[in-house]
Amino acid sequence: MALDQSFVGRSYPPTRPYEVGREKIREFAEAIGDPHPAYTDPAAAEKLGHPDVIAPPTFVFSITYRAAGVVIEDPQLGLDFSRVVHGAQQFAYVRPVRAGDRLAVTSTIESINSLAGHDVLEIRGDVHDETGELVVTARTKLVARGADEE
Repeated sequence: MALDQSFVGRSYPPTRPYEVGREKIREFAEAIGDPHPAYTDPAAAEKLGHPDVIAPPTFVFSITYRAAGVVIEDPQLGLDFSRVVHGAQQFAYVRPVRAGDRLAVTSTIESINSLAGHDVLEIRGDVHDETGELVVTARTKLVARGADEE
């Protein structure tokens, strides 16, 4: 069953703030194999003009994906997550994520389209710091396979 187009534009309440820690950034950089010193060394980050270590660009996915879970689990939307594959991911940064940031995400359904019997859902996650400044916008595209695709 196709997802309801009336959900396009629906926003969900912001998440509780997530405090970005140096150790989480270091662990993430290590996990993806990126040795850039700005991710682990405050002095190296400062030389690049940052007040503390910064996170690799994809770090924010762990925060925005969790926030998108509120959309995915909305029973009124009717998305069968067992049929979902991750279609695409994009990030548009205003500034890097830094250690010490307290970030909250507001998720909004950007679009719902049908393509060859599949539902394509795009969720925008606006990530703000505790002052309300936009840090990054993430777009997550999910594809829900049609019921006749087994």
